Amino acid sequence: MRPSVRKTLFAGVAGLSLAGTVAACAPAANNTTPPDAATGSPGTTAAPSAASPGTYKDGTYSADGNYVSPNGTETVGVQLTLASGTVTDVKITEHPTSPNTRKFQGEFAGGIADQVVGKNVDDLNISKVAGSSLTSGGFNQALERIKAQAQ
Repeated sequence: MRPSVRKTLFAGVAGLSLAGTVAACAPAANNTTPPDAATGSPGTTAAPSAASPGTYKDGTYSADGNYVSPNGTETVGVQLTLASGTVTDVKITEHPTSPNTRKFQGEFAGGIADQVVGKNVDDLNISKVAGSSLTSGGFNQALERIKAQAQ
């Protein structure tokens, strides 16, 4: 066997050994509930806890989100009204730093209601509204903050 092939093979085996060692040392996920005391039936496996739809308090929430544009870091304000986890109203507060940003935030503000009102807040992930794709990054960041406030 040539020395270069031997070195490559040795490095690959060493890497796999290291990966196996690290995986074996990781704590095991234990999402099993204990047996039911009344029935003695075995526990069930519980799903990892996450916010489920409808776990949000009704109300109006506001947050700012940032995104990077060719002009630098921009900010967009988002106000959402929630009822039973569904968006019932949305308002955008524009914070433009240039005429170009003003144009795109204005277009975003004019078209966002059609994409979010009537939808479950957990199903929202906006990528582009009325030709504005960068502003959606700020909207999504603000949305995560609003979801945290509403829980």
